[in-house]
Amino acid sequence: MTVSKSSLNSIPTCYATVSIGTPDTPLDQKVSAIAGAGFQGIELGFPDLLSFASKNSNKDVDTQDFDTLCDAGRRVASICQESELKVVMLQPFSNFEGWPEDSDGRKDAFRRAEGWIRIMQAVGTDMLQVGSTDSPHAISSLDYLASDLRQLCDLLAPHNFRLAYENWCWATHAPDWKDVWEIVQKVDRPNIGLCLDTFQTAGGEWADPTTASGLIEREGGKELLEKQFKTSLQILGRTIPKEKIYILQISDAYKPPKPLDAEPDEQGLRPRGRWSSCLRPVPFNGGYLPVVEVAKAVLETGFRGWFSMEVFDGGPNGNDTEWKDMEAYARKAMESHKRLLEEASDS
Repeated sequence: MTVSKSSLNSIPTCYATVSIGTPDTPLDQKVSAIAGAGFQGIELGFPDLLSFASKNSNKDVDTQDFDTLCDAGRRVASICQESELKVVMLQPFSNFEGWPEDSDGRKDAFRRAEGWIRIMQAVGTDMLQVGSTDSPHAISSLDYLASDLRQLCDLLAPHNFRLAYENWCWATHAPDWKDVWEIVQKVDRPNIGLCLDTFQTAGGEWADPTTASGLIEREGGKELLEKQFKTSLQILGRTIPKEKIYILQISDAYKPPKPLDAEPDEQGLRPRGRWSSCLRPVPFNGGYLPVVEVAKAVLETGFRGWFSMEVFDGGPNGNDTEWKDMEAYARKAMESHKRLLEEASDS
């Protein structure tokens, strides 16, 4: 499918609140910076909601104190309305699917789901992002994972809420877009679709933070890697119905200063997860992933929905935690968005 420049003019723009400032940065300041740069919506990050709730109630709010979180959520909704920003999605709902029957993890997952649905009602969003589980305790059967997600869809459906399922490239059982797409088809519910991500796709199928080259190194070399990745994107562009893509998250990645340890860290986080947490800038600002190619493949499905900046930019070394000018960074993100659409179009 041809990606005409004129067809991209109506693509709505979004920015994740976890991608600017820190969790301690006042949420109203984040919202102001995002709105001031011309974005139309936000992904509301749960860490930001938790921080906002704690500051406004003068106590450390527990992650499952849903009464307090919902009160805070209603205030967030008002702040966003004043800034003319839509709350596009609540994120990230993690490690939900795959827990063994009757396990404490499974009970906690469904308890959290019920609470997050209440938060969605409070903040006025209709979409919940679920990242593919990275729990080592998850059952690997795709049918089992799909069954859990089907139950979550059925909890969301009475509220006309949707589930945006994202492949996290460090996930234990569904790290690639093909994996989550297969699971979404198995779920077979009208209110589940995909949250695709330029980093998760290119960072999982093309790049590798544990190698000196920063690329996946296998027999056949870079030429075969490029061929396989190009084929994967062609399949994505041809096979996923545009209505089953709910949102595209945008970020690039810095090549790590030195290869990351291939083993999980003390918290059990795999190398791609560690890479993701602090080495993800906006495109065209020092990263090396084929972001344009991924975006173009998604556009070739006919998708013209939300493009959302979700970056975790700690600088090329991953150690920069200071935010001296959020407004300037948000404007840089908007310029990056515009350039991405320019380079992903055919004419």
